Amino acid sequence: MQIILLQDVKSLGKKGTVVKVNDSYGRNYIIPKKLGVEANPVNLNNLKLQNANAEKLEAMKQDSAKAIQAKLAGKTITVKIRAGKDGKTFGSITGKEIAQAIMEELSVEVDKKKIGIEEPIKTVGSHTVNVKLYKDISTDITVKVEEA
Repeated sequence: MQIILLQDVKSLGKKGTVVKVNDSYGRNYIIPKKLGVEANPVNLNNLKLQNANAEKLEAMKQDSAKAIQAKLAGKTITVKIRAGKDGKTFGSITGKEIAQAIMEELSVEVDKKKIGIEEPIKTVGSHTVNVKLYKDISTDITVKVEEA
């Protein structure tokens, strides 16, 4: 019996794959627990349509990430913070503040968790920060920290 898995099953495979199992295992365990459905022509067609839709959504996400990458590439963002003597700041610049500055200056929304700050920014000056937009799409921006 062939089964289309609706969920990941440890011993069989991942969601969306077609696997061959014993008839009794499929009828008595997989199908009643809603882990999979029988691989008939209707269900196979539905799987094909779902895979095509998932690929289309993936392509759309990649395109939007590339568009944001083009807007951010090589840009300089200015963040103001209170600072004392010798350019030492009171506190540090976080991803949240950088994301807000990007939104204000470039009108591009970036998740604060996607901003990769290697070490806390605690001095006035220019710092390079990596922004990961999608799986393998990222860009570097310059964050210019000024005294408020």
